[in-house]
Amino acid sequence: MHFVTGGAFNGKRQWVKQYYPTGTTWFLASDYNSWPVPDKELDTIVVLEGLETWIKKEINVELATDMILEKNIKSLEKWLKWEKKKENRWLVLIGTDISKGIVPIEKENRLQRDITGWFYQRLVKQAERVDQVWYGISETLKSKED
Repeated sequence: MHFVTGGAFNGKRQWVKQYYPTGTTWFLASDYNSWPVPDKELDTIVVLEGLETWIKKEINVELATDMILEKNIKSLEKWLKWEKKKENRWLVLIGTDISKGIVPIEKENRLQRDITGWFYQRLVKQAERVDQVWYGISETLKSKED
């Protein structure tokens, strides 16, 4: 799994398109109400973009934050199982860093920020590679070779 993060509108998508120029299937959070389900027929590089958006779509102030976090982790685990089933599969996750700046006033937005941060921490532990992209420039934070 490859996790790419960075600020909003800082070139993450363009960087991923250059890094993986062919053979990618993209799933944008803006096109789905929840995480897409892995397809057994996909034998390629799959990019899931907008992790923070999927998390926000799951937020319900009635649910405990750990339940929302676990629900998103279970969705991720389905994709990790898909990735491991065949050698030519590679999962690329793109998530915007929403942890900087002023803490939001609205409870729903604070929950999104907190849960997204916890979720990204788990991603980084599991990822084989992590890149941060700011202003179109990438910095590798973690790689399999490290």
